[in-house]
Amino acid sequence: MPLSAAVDLRRIAAVVFDTDGVVTDTARVHAAAWKEVFDAFLRERAGRSGERFRPFDTAGDYLRHVDGKSRTDGVKDFLRSRGIMPDPRTVADLAARKDASFLAEIGGRGVAFFPSTVDLVRELRHRGVRTAAVSASRNCARVLHAAAVDHLFDVRVDGVDAARLGLAGKPDPALFLEAARRLGTTPAETAVVEDSLAGVRAGERGRFGLVVGVDRHGRAEELREAGADLVVGDLAELRLDGRRRGPLAPHL
Repeated sequence: MPLSAAVDLRRIAAVVFDTDGVVTDTARVHAAAWKEVFDAFLRERAGRSGERFRPFDTAGDYLRHVDGKSRTDGVKDFLRSRGIMPDPRTVADLAARKDASFLAEIGGRGVAFFPSTVDLVRELRHRGVRTAAVSASRNCARVLHAAAVDHLFDVRVDGVDAARLGLAGKPDPALFLEAARRLGTTPAETAVVEDSLAGVRAGERGRFGLVVGVDRHGRAEELREAGADLVVGDLAELRLDGRRRGPLAPHL
């Protein structure tokens, strides 16, 4: 394993994990739900205006404009990318329809987790490192519970917290900074693990001690350009060096 994939636990006291696409295999479900909603909207708009219908692309459009962001920000940024001025009623309607589609999907099929991520979280906790799950989604608690991994994290910061506390969405680092605050660590001694460009940018802007990009879509160079210190295809590639001092976190 290359040295660049090593995490020095003498410098890192806590690790903050993005949820969708890093802990749980739900990024593809989000992308499919967005496609269903946006395609219906775009098809209806094209029929009224006579414009050519261009469907939502779950690779390009999702990754560039929606991935890692709150539903509201995702709607606004995608509509702007198509030259559509996002009015509040349309934004709220599309966001609500997407939420319903996503919940119906996970309700019917459940939620899978990435085994390599769970293995890493368990090992981090065994070595005395605290862990947090972060998501822009208001459904984060439901997703973690459905995947039966919610007990693995000391802290959760999600879209519910963002709305309650007025935290800006990624690429603003507010969600990650709140997670570090709750963990009792400084950003400099906290690592962020993300698969979205917006999330990696948030980690870099928050001056976190280590930003790990998980490349599940062939965007390694983009993740590096966004600020990732390490980029791996899977978290099984990470090596942990050392152990934290003091009492160990429970080995769950």
